[in-house]
Amino acid sequence: MSESVHDEPIGTSRREFLRWLSLSGVGIAAGATLPAGWASAAQAAPGPDVTVLRHGTLIDGTGSRPRPDTTVVLIGDRIVWTGDDQHRVPVPAGARVVDIRGKFVIPGLWDMHTHGSDFVDIFPPLHIANGVTGTREMWGYPENRAVRDQIERGELLGPRITMASSIIDGPVTLLGPPVTLVATPAEARAAVHTAQAEGSDFVKTYSYLGRDEFAAIIDEAAKLGLPVAGHWPYRVPFLDAAEGGLRSFEHLFGLSLATSSREAEYRAIMEATPFDPAQPRVFFNLARELERQSAQSYHPGKARAVFARLARAGSWQSPTLRVNQVMTSPAETFASDPRLKYMPAVIRDFWAAVIKVNAPSTPEKIVQYREFFQAQLRLVGAASAGGVSIIGGTDCLNPYCLPGFGTHDELALLVEAGLSPMRALQTVTRDAARYLGVDRTMGTVSAGKVADLVVLDANPLADIRNTQRIHAVVARGRLITSEQRQRMLADVEAAANAPTDPARSAAVLARVACGCHA
Repeated sequence: MSESVHDEPIGTSRREFLRWLSLSGVGIAAGATLPAGWASAAQAAPGPDVTVLRHGTLIDGTGSRPRPDTTVVLIGDRIVWTGDDQHRVPVPAGARVVDIRGKFVIPGLWDMHTHGSDFVDIFPPLHIANGVTGTREMWGYPENRAVRDQIERGELLGPRITMASSIIDGPVTLLGPPVTLVATPAEARAAVHTAQAEGSDFVKTYSYLGRDEFAAIIDEAAKLGLPVAGHWPYRVPFLDAAEGGLRSFEHLFGLSLATSSREAEYRAIMEATPFDPAQPRVFFNLARELERQSAQSYHPGKARAVFARLARAGSWQSPTLRVNQVMTSPAETFASDPRLKYMPAVIRDFWAAVIKVNAPSTPEKIVQYREFFQAQLRLVGAASAGGVSIIGGTDCLNPYCLPGFGTHDELALLVEAGLSPMRALQTVTRDAARYLGVDRTMGTVSAGKVADLVVLDANPLADIRNTQRIHAVVARGRLITSEQRQRMLADVEAAANAPTDPARSAAVLARVACGCHA
């Protein structure tokens, strides 16, 4: 990626440049408009940085065809213009002009199911280095709320973070502190108010909630304007949870059961089995096995009806295929991943130990779980084709789900499930923004939106694995070049090999140690 200006007019005054952006026929022809009053505000600002990316192929995330030989103009942390390079952008003196011919520009990516942002030297920079400019953190607690605030204040380079509440479960749970346990509707409503007071963006529910407590959470959250997302509660029929207001289901939990011809039989078994506070994993294992068996009795007609009701309810699926792949594979499958060099030894050791709790170990189980994962892939493809909205997430911090890198693993699995490369890409760009209600300002590449971009060396629509061929990243308008990105990765590797505080690491890991798919 070269920084050269070629033959474009250079030395234009900032005032002339902003006037051109606001008034020129070029901007109108390209369909680009600035937010009302934005140009005058930019003009009055103390010299906002101007970056011009030239001669790239733009894949804007809308589903439109790629636009070759395109210019993208940034001022500060905003995209202010996109257009073809036959137009001569009057670049002001001091602008950074970058030639990206042969490269592909896509929107910044979102990982819609993450953990571990409070490993500040590891997780935030790995997300950014991999083009993940936004995350949905699925377990809120003081340490990761502090990281979010540091990023927002500009004190730490990291992704935008949409923050969950404390996980609300109970009174039985697989999880350790700081999970919030509720045993009555009143306690459930109080937990929602606590979530609002702590600055949570949404309420996270978990598997062992009772029916009345779940209903109370949904009701109270609606009064406070907080979305609710999380695990399918075992005691609540799947479609009741969706139509009641669970905005996203994580990990495909419940969907195999809901699309099975034997759903009533399997639900009767679950209803007749009590939760055991002393051994909560017993029920988790039962539910997991019944879901595996449900996949063998998938009913296409029933599935179409379920998908239609999910679509009408506006209930999304967050499949987290990467973590499902790991949990259905033999324990040693991913132990030699070369990207593990970016993980501290405490995490690597934790993963090697905890994966044995879930991984199939006998030849029979290995075959069964391999077939189950293939059924999960088919289920995601069918759900997407049936109109169910999908968001891409990884569940990073669970075994072998690496921050940043995992988003590219997830994209490849979504394509393997049957989504086109464009549709897969949209699950972590346009549709992620739609889900979060921020699609007016991010998720696609157009004038007025935030300057979160990824520059790739190859076309991701030809091969989704090309999203891994990252040349540069733009995060909040900050251009991270190929060389800077490599230094970031080297710094993460050094941090991973530095001495760590055992107590702090143990506290973070405990949040997923008691149950995978947190």
